[in-house]
Amino acid sequence: MSGPANPAGAPAVAPAPATAAAWLRHPLVWLGLGLALMPQIVGIVGMTEVAATKLAIFALVGIGYNVLLGYTGLVSFGHSMFFGFAAYATALLQIHVFPGSFWLPLVGAVVLVGLLSLVIGFLILRRRGVYFSLLTLAFTSMMFYVIYRWTEFTGGEDGLRGLTRPHFLGIDIDDSLTFYYLVAAIVFACAVFLWRLINSPLGRSFVAIRENEQRCGFVGYRVKLLKLLSFVTSAVFVGLGGALYAMLFYIVTPDVAHVTLSGEILAMAVVGGTRAFLGPAVGAVFYIVFQDWLSAYTATWQLWFGLVFIGFVLFSPDGLIGAVRRVIGLWRPEAAQLAAMAARAKPPATWQVPALFHAPARGDGSPILSAKNLTKHFGAFTAVDSVDLEIPEGRLSVIIGPNGAGKTTLFNLMSGMFPPDQGGILYLGQRMDGRPTRDFPLAGVSRSFQIVNLFEALTVEENIRLAVQARHAGRFDPLRRADRVPEVVRETREIIGFMGLGGMEPAHAADLSGGGKRLLEIAMALATRPRVLLLDEPMAGLAAAERDRFAGLVRALADHVTVVMIEHDMDRAFELAEHVTVMHDGRILADGTPEEVRHNARVQEIYLGHGAAGSKRAALPAHLAPSADTEPALRLEGVNTFYGTSHILHDVHLALRPGEIVGLLGRNGAGKSTTIKSIMGLAPPRAGDIVLAGEPIAGLKPERVARRGVGYVPQGRRLFGNLSVAENLELGGMQRRRGEGTAWTREQMFAYFPKIERLLDRRAGVLSGGEQQMVAIARALSGNVRILLLDEPFEGLAPAVVDEVFDAVSRLREVVPILIVEHDLDRVLALSDRVYVLDRGTVTHEGPAEPLLTDQDYRRKILWL
Repeated sequence: MSGPANPAGAPAVAPAPATAAAWLRHPLVWLGLGLALMPQIVGIVGMTEVAATKLAIFALVGIGYNVLLGYTGLVSFGHSMFFGFAAYATALLQIHVFPGSFWLPLVGAVVLVGLLSLVIGFLILRRRGVYFSLLTLAFTSMMFYVIYRWTEFTGGEDGLRGLTRPHFLGIDIDDSLTFYYLVAAIVFACAVFLWRLINSPLGRSFVAIRENEQRCGFVGYRVKLLKLLSFVTSAVFVGLGGALYAMLFYIVTPDVAHVTLSGEILAMAVVGGTRAFLGPAVGAVFYIVFQDWLSAYTATWQLWFGLVFIGFVLFSPDGLIGAVRRVIGLWRPEAAQLAAMAARAKPPATWQVPALFHAPARGDGSPILSAKNLTKHFGAFTAVDSVDLEIPEGRLSVIIGPNGAGKTTLFNLMSGMFPPDQGGILYLGQRMDGRPTRDFPLAGVSRSFQIVNLFEALTVEENIRLAVQARHAGRFDPLRRADRVPEVVRETREIIGFMGLGGMEPAHAADLSGGGKRLLEIAMALATRPRVLLLDEPMAGLAAAERDRFAGLVRALADHVTVVMIEHDMDRAFELAEHVTVMHDGRILADGTPEEVRHNARVQEIYLGHGAAGSKRAALPAHLAPSADTEPALRLEGVNTFYGTSHILHDVHLALRPGEIVGLLGRNGAGKSTTIKSIMGLAPPRAGDIVLAGEPIAGLKPERVARRGVGYVPQGRRLFGNLSVAENLELGGMQRRRGEGTAWTREQMFAYFPKIERLLDRRAGVLSGGEQQMVAIARALSGNVRILLLDEPFEGLAPAVVDEVFDAVSRLREVVPILIVEHDLDRVLALSDRVYVLDRGTVTHEGPAEPLLTDQDYRRKILWL
């Protein structure tokens, strides 16, 4: 991260200060100055030394709490539990166990807080998100009730009195100013430790969890253990603040454990800024001073603070630190920087694979990774069905298949994301199924993802270093600088050089191009030193030049690492692969060399269909049949759509006329669904025109597109499963009955889908696939409809049901024009009047459907290899 102008907001990982200016920007320098001058500053505004001590204590509490909130990304509503527990433990230990002692009660209280947080953290960190937060709140409420009601032990409502501050090394710490400086020294020492912790390998692991918990597991981190360490660390330092608080006021009352204090601690962190090391400390000072000053004027100070808090959340989510940065930036703007990819050094002409990836082959001919009878169900849907697959060592294998074939689910099983419902996974002859995700990269199986999966807010260097560090013996070191571990730094630089990412080390992952992100993700996978590398659609969204360069990378890697790819670009897949596996409907359809698979009759049937005319619909009456002169109901011109930095659609054009069914064809990943999403407003185009009945709709929100008469049936139907069929239909038309187009009644829907009338009272989630598809189409028609968009309407349906849906859709064209995406070529060509073919986001063919339906050779020429 680039260093901010405001010193209090210095980034968590910063270069070691080398100049006077750099020292002045260091958070610890500003904290030390603030603590040293605090008594004088508060005196100027009329506050006492006791108030200064309270400010120092809550600065410590804020910084300690931020280890969990700001750096690990876990929201606790219950840290007053540890603050209050430590305060009571300090009082009880001094009164009953260590009378006349100052340090022993403090140390004992902190140890007890550590043990308590260890037990509670072990229990509640099994849950994530709001459930974790609510569990912290529940434990705090229980703690407060025990303290308030256990009168004999805790003093109940009256609390515990009689604490003393004895002399220490001949110094009278009962003096308020002396005690302040003792507390300030403790706070500063704790801050130094926490600063070192946050910049250590252990602390950077916390940050990795905040950024992307799933990715942490896939580079080999024990996420649950790291979260527990963060939770205990945070609790211990908040507890130390509670112990000092007890000594400050000589008395402990139940309010120190009340949930209200938890809210105040959270508010301090948010108001100050959770992404800056000193943010929570600044927030604590602001909160306490604001409370002290405003409460002297009005009893409703909390109302005013609430308004201030809302303002920060809405207008400055990075808190006071962020607001100060922006103010300073007005008169001292940061120097302009090149775009993330612009600083990239010229990559080497050839890929020289580093020695650290050179793993000796076993040479015994046995598969390095295999699946035996592997099965995975999601509800009633079987995504992977009894798959037997052997991955030969030292080869580049490619898995292909249509959408929904089960390819990515197979990867998810073989990389530990999901446990199989049946069967097993063997790696080097050892069973891997049922083991946690982290064991796979540590054993030697690493992967990339279909949708790039990075630590987006961290730099290129830190992304790779975190992956390298996961295998290093010092990954739990809490004091050593993470960027000064020689072995980790050396491997990180070697991988950066090999992947051609040199010069981009300080760039944030989120700022990279699509190709840059792909390279970075593969670099992270390689950083775990895999023997098997699983790449899920690594060339998706890459430009032609990037694909060529990436192909060279994969070829070079395959000489030393077993590479398995899922790839939709079949030209490239057959060019690269030594071994090809074809999946269809969750099963292995074919397995062998590229030449064997290319000429496999079943594979050609899946991708090309049978070439039969099938159930071709009857022609429309002449007065309804569209002509080339008919004004299109929908027109696309020069549409360009991006997903992030990936350019998906390139100058796409298309026309849909009244009375017409138009098929949108192409290989997986060609941009068919993206075209429909661009029309619907789900993926707004950056350039080009989309015109509906003469009205431009490009860039409109999806709900506004729907109200203008666009009915959309997404892939997978996406019904409201817990609602009845009647409720689904009602919701489908609720906001769309004042638009333009055909207004459908229930009776009209029943004429096309008579089964629905008998299903109105049934929950949509318990219907069969065919019934759900009929309801999904009827829901899309429930409002005023000008055109209908169908994305894979026959997917997963039984043949008899397909025929039923086919006939209904064929008749619908008489009332509403239809744009359809469907991988079953025979069906979609039998339905369509005209077709458009997409390849890599570009329209490569348009024309009548009939020749493609009846001429298999022509179909092969237009649509396949």
